[in-house]
Amino acid sequence: MQFLLLLHDDEQAWIDMSEAEQHAVIGEHMAYSEALTKAGAFVEGAPLDPSTTARIVTADNVQDGPYADSKEQLGGYYRIETSSMDEAIDWAKRCPVAKTGKVEVRPVPDYG
Repeated sequence: MQFLLLLHDDEQAWIDMSEAEQHAVIGEHMAYSEALTKAGAFVEGAPLDPSTTARIVTADNVQDGPYADSKEQLGGYYRIETSSMDEAIDWAKRCPVAKTGKVEVRPVPDYG
């Protein structure tokens, strides 16, 4: 069963970090990705550019991002494969973002 771990955090906090602090956070994510890989749970993952680069599209409109006016923005994701929601939640708790932001766990349906 696959799940998306959607990483919501404060973009301004990232911008305000020193380069050394940013590298430390990146190192935490690399270690987390390695742990997922070793456990056979890692499918894919990626960071996202800042929400200010986003565009919200409807059939007749394009709006510059961010769409939601909130402290936390979607900053990246991991797609993982686990045997249950509980296991996915356990992985989400270990994600570096869980310390400062929120990790949304959402099942990915298999329609095939």
